[in-house]
Amino acid sequence: MADLTELANDVARLEREVTDAIFDAVRAQLRDSDEAAKELEKRLAKVRRALQKAEALLRETPLD
Repeated sequence: MADLTELANDVARLEREVTDAIFDAVRAQLRDSDEAAKELEKRLAKVRRALQKAEALLRETPLD
């Protein structure tokens, strides 16, 4: 079970990196009215949700 916990921790770290990338994309949208950044933010938000689900499954934690 420790291996799953370690994997869940890795997924959580990756989710934090994706969150940072989302904030960068949002800042680019605000700064430049960048359409590409808007699409990137949407895509990254989907990735983030998938990572959150994966982490919850690995930890066997129910999602709200």
